[in-house]
Amino acid sequence: MIRVLVVEDMQVVRAGLVALLGGEFGIEVVGQATDAVEALGIAQRARPDVALLDIDLPGMDGLALARELPQRVPDCRTVMLTAMDRPGHVQRALDAGAAGYLLKTVSPQVLAAAVRTAAAGGRVIEPPELAETLGAPSPLTAREAEVLRLAAGGADAKAIAAELFLSVGTVRNRLSAAVSKLHARTLLDAVRIAGRHGWM
Repeated sequence: MIRVLVVEDMQVVRAGLVALLGGEFGIEVVGQATDAVEALGIAQRARPDVALLDIDLPGMDGLALARELPQRVPDCRTVMLTAMDRPGHVQRALDAGAAGYLLKTVSPQVLAAAVRTAAAGGRVIEPPELAETLGAPSPLTAREAEVLRLAAGGADAKAIAAELFLSVGTVRNRLSAAVSKLHARTLLDAVRIAGRHGWM
């Protein structure tokens, strides 16, 4: 029996996933959570074989959770189930140790097969076209991506500096470097480019 934890903050979607997987032969849903903190607690008690994670979770996102879960439950493999179809998101998920990356448009049969593949030690990316887009790494450093993400949310250099415990000058330098590396005309253009590729 494959033990599965479902982590999804949208109640209707989570209920649908639990019902779908719970009806599959050889799969048992041993827990469901709305955020990463709840998921970690349930995982340590229920010891799932596979955790099905949304990327866009409140607080700690699904990518950070994919890195943390195996530290707490070493035998648990993670599969991302998301609406985010950018190459950068796929690469970041794989870098975080995810065994699978699926879009929420996949069929129930593909989802169940992906859970079985992950539990068996394999890797799955659906639709397959997503795998073909890999190999274009982000030109941004982790810090440049972070300041760009905060800027995209409307924070100015002073607010970003306070958030990251950096000087305003350092923040401006990193934003400028991001604009330059992305060959963007403006900061807004850089945000658009990075967002399109999933680089922040």
